[in-house]
Amino acid sequence: MDHMYPNASRSVTALQSTARTMWLTGVVIASVYGVISLLGLIGNITLIKTFCSAKSIRNVPNLFMSSLALGDVLLLVTCAPVDASRYLSEEWLFGRVGCKVIPFIQLTSVGVSVFTLTALSADRYRAIVKPLDIQTSSTTTSIVLRAALIWLFSLVLSIPEAIFSDLHTFNDTSTNESFVTCAPYPHAGELHPKIHSMASFLIFYVIPLLIISMYYTFIARSLMRSASNLPVEGNVHARRQVESRKRLAKTVLVFVGLFAVCWLPCHVIYLYRSYHYSQVDTSLVHLVWSIVARILAFTNSCLNPFALCLLSETFQKQFNQQLCCCCRMILKHSSQSPTHYNTHVTSVRSTHHSMASLSMVNGRRVYREECV
Repeated sequence: MDHMYPNASRSVTALQSTARTMWLTGVVIASVYGVISLLGLIGNITLIKTFCSAKSIRNVPNLFMSSLALGDVLLLVTCAPVDASRYLSEEWLFGRVGCKVIPFIQLTSVGVSVFTLTALSADRYRAIVKPLDIQTSSTTTSIVLRAALIWLFSLVLSIPEAIFSDLHTFNDTSTNESFVTCAPYPHAGELHPKIHSMASFLIFYVIPLLIISMYYTFIARSLMRSASNLPVEGNVHARRQVESRKRLAKTVLVFVGLFAVCWLPCHVIYLYRSYHYSQVDTSLVHLVWSIVARILAFTNSCLNPFALCLLSETFQKQFNQQLCCCCRMILKHSSQSPTHYNTHVTSVRSTHHSMASLSMVNGRRVYREECV
């Protein structure tokens, strides 16, 4: 039969090959999302656990970083799987409710990240430029209150995203096909997408980074003045204090730099789409850059814990201790679960087995208390 319709046979084979290639590409992209999510969850959860467990490093910057890590966990748990699913299915799989909730959560997480970085920069400014003011605003209650206000502010700014996001039908003029997807505005009209993209770019990227740049300009000026005023010999305590402030300022600046680099491509792609909204760009270049921009944005949510490990030896020791402790607990639990089950079954026959089971339970309880 194939020799009667050779062109049709080749066409079907080509379509099957293209579909297989697209599916494999989607699996690879989804796997990259999976690796990013796994590393991010391990790093951020361990970071939060480290700051909650170790009182010696529970200070203003680290409490803000815990809030930052919590926002990253929220983004990786909810938005990363949804974003990955778009490369495995041509349809939106999460319904109208998901179309409103997922963008709301994502924008909230982005807001928490950038506004927390702004608060961290303001804290470093007060600690270095105005050290007397930091004493009156560094209580745990005030820090928690400021972190809560950042979350509340981010939630309020994300409400329009939940209101306007909906399932909309778009038409591809090149293929004359229509598809339904989740978008923050309908296809009709070009003013709405331009306002939305520019407002998001200004509020969640440009304005916070300008404020942070202003803070760090004053910080750099103050540190240079302090270094020049220090005597060549003596005053070791003052020198150590300046070095400590430099390290903390450098850590926050690295976090800010990572955020700026990782989220800029995503904003640029979004602005491009909004200002060319009348036509759907189906080119390979646009697709590749879109994938890279999205993956880079989610990568930002897993970098901070590992960057902090490289920048702070004190945190690195605490982080490794908590991470190794959790790994030992998992391995101990997985290796002892069958043994515990067997000793429980045979405890009726021998009192020694019953004592062994009891000691194992107590030993595991003690081990857990030591890891906290």
